[in-house]
Formats: sequence, structure tokens, C-alpha cells
Amino acid sequence: MNETYQPINCDDYDNLELACQHHLLLTLELKDGEVLKAKAADLVSRKNVEYLVVEASGTSRELRLDKITSFSHPDIGTVVVSES
Repeated sequence: MNETYQPINCDDYDNLELACQHHLLLTLELKDGEVLKAKAADLVSRKNVEYLVVEASGTSRELRLDKITSFSHPDIGTVVVSES
């Protein structure tokens, strides 16, 4: 995963931040086709790459923001992630 990180759109980032603040259970679709349901926990940045920390089945996982195709929750609807 050494590809250059592509920051996501600010509005999409803000929606993820809101999801983390409220620990929303999101349905996430990743660019590799994986679909998962996970609770949004935190946003972290390491070496200029941003990650969404999610909790699913009792384990924590970090998802690169530029690898997320879309995320959805009944309160915020479906957000299709676009690059900034």
C-alpha cells in the first residue's frame, strides 16, 4: 500500500468526524469491493495518510480514507466519498 495518499473531500471528512463523535454504526464500502458494518471510533493521521478507526466484532481496524468508496447511516444517508 505504498500508493500516494489522495485526501478526501472536506465535507466527506466532516461527515466521518461526526460519525466518530456519535460512534455511529456505519455500512462501509471499500474500493476493493469489501462491505462491512462497523462502529466509527476515531480519525487518525500518520505520515500524511488519514485513517478511519472502526470497531467491528470486538476488534479495531484502520481504514485508509482514500480506500473508502462510500459510507452510510440512517441519520446521514449515503455519502459517496470523493477526492479533494
